[in-house]
Amino acid sequence: MSLLGIFLTSWIVGFSGAMMPGPLLTVTINESARRGVRAGWLLMAGHSILEFFLIVALILGLNKYLDNENFIITASLLGGLFLLWMGFGMLRDAWKGDLSLDLSDGNRKALFGPVLAGIFVSLSNPYWTIWWATIGLNYITNAWVYGITGLVFFFTGHILADFTWYGAIALAVVKGRRLINDRMYRSLIAVCGVFLAGLAVKFMSDGLRMLL
Repeated sequence: MSLLGIFLTSWIVGFSGAMMPGPLLTVTINESARRGVRAGWLLMAGHSILEFFLIVALILGLNKYLDNENFIITASLLGGLFLLWMGFGMLRDAWKGDLSLDLSDGNRKALFGPVLAGIFVSLSNPYWTIWWATIGLNYITNAWVYGITGLVFFFTGHILADFTWYGAIALAVVKGRRLINDRMYRSLIAVCGVFLAGLAVKFMSDGLRMLL
């Protein structure tokens, strides 16, 4: 595969993964509604930082741990607990009425919040780990034929898909804020919280099923 082929296919495959509903999509909707469009970019910045270091770790031999059953079980259980905590946090804030559509300076602070959320939400998804242990590792192997240049082409195509899709989602959420009031907004966040909690239960049940 050529360098251009690596870039284009990693971009297309990146879209196929990014567009699947999951915890990162849910958190993007939540954070964008709270903080504006830049929250989507900051979430992707955290996500990309994590994936950069993961690629380095895979090159150094981490792949033998990622597809280990005990590792996947641990990731499923701990990731599920983290998502459950986030989901209940969204439901609590929606129930108490602590959310508002007013993007005042107070709501725009804590820029590192979305960045860290991008890192930890990605880590909490066991399917993200499985993707990198299989599809991602295969791409790294093909890209490594060209050395660092190949990895740059692969990584650039991959994260470009993430930034494009989630940036568009963040923009759509912010533009859509003009059409809803605070009550509708809190209902949206509550739905996101329920979805996140549901994913958490699924992840933990998958982990327990593998354990038992």
